[in-house]
Amino acid sequence: MPKETKVTQKCRETLKSVFGHEDYREGQEAIIEALLEGRDVLALLPTGAGKSLCFQLPALVKNGMAVVFEPLISLMKDQVDALKNVAAAYLSSNMEWDEISSTVELIRDEKIKILYVSPERLSNPSFCRLLEDSCVSLFAYDEAHCVSSWGHDFRPEYRLLSALKKRFPSVPRIALAATADAISSRDICEKLLVEPYV
Repeated sequence: MPKETKVTQKCRETLKSVFGHEDYREGQEAIIEALLEGRDVLALLPTGAGKSLCFQLPALVKNGMAVVFEPLISLMKDQVDALKNVAAAYLSSNMEWDEISSTVELIRDEKIKILYVSPERLSNPSFCRLLEDSCVSLFAYDEAHCVSSWGHDFRPEYRLLSALKKRFPSVPRIALAATADAISSRDICEKLLVEPYV
């Protein structure tokens, strides 16, 4: 049995205290460890297998703010609402200016641990500057199959995410999808520049 480090111990403590779980579900621990080691990861887990935990838990353990890309505003809101006692927020196009401004201030003050946004926001220069001025702990690409032109949910905006590898070379990234065949998996890895780790 591998020796437990301070990081793995902190992960297990966070797993219980924040998420209320005694143990990981199948596949979660290996994915989380890879991400904490600084590796880019493609994680394919079926619906209900706990994909979100694979980036949420490392986000709480690591210093800085995790940035999660979601295709839909409803998904962002659901994720933030589900995170009790966690400094999580989202930025979306349907927010009032004062809401956006106050969230940006919280980010600048390093008071947000997990930020949810859409891929389209990367086309906003002020948001990109905000990221560059922030301590980003990791990038998570949820519903990563949206980047694949072979899939039914293709979103061209997901291609913007590939630029993050060059702009933030030291920040680990995780791409998550519930299902993806071999062609789509290869497409996700190539377009998002992540390793084919499942």
